[in-house]
Formats: sequence, structure tokens, C-alpha cells
Amino acid sequence: MMTVSFTEFRKNASALLSSVEKGETIHVVRHGREIAEISPINKVSKEQPSWRKKRVKLTVQGEDISKIIIEERDNAE
Repeated sequence: MMTVSFTEFRKNASALLSSVEKGETIHVVRHGREIAEISPINKVSKEQPSWRKKRVKLTVQGEDISKIIIEERDNAE
């Protein structure tokens, strides 16, 4: 991790962003306070979200679970 002032970042943005491309994380400080963190893009985040990926459909031999639930409700009354 590298820490640079805002002025230094502004003057050397191209070189600093090249460092980010190589995997470096940069914290930008202005008036002694951190104002930004610049880090490489996580390659995993560019993939499709897990909830959108195709799933394997699970099947169980026998009666449908919905039929079993309905029968249980009918028997309970």
C-alpha cells in the first residue's frame, strides 16, 4: 500500500495509475486525512453474479413435496 498527497497524485497520476495496474493500492491524503483509496479492479467481480449463474436442478424421486404438504394440512384438520 502506498500513501500519496492529493497534489502528488495530481502531478503523477499516470505513473501512479500504472502502479495500480500492477496490483498496488494507493491511499490519497489531503490535509492529513485519507480521502480516497485506489485499488486494482477485482477480476472476480467482472464475472456474472452467483445468483445469475445457472444452477443444477435438484430432483427427488417420489411424490412432489407440495402434494405431501397439502395432504399433511388436510390430515391436520
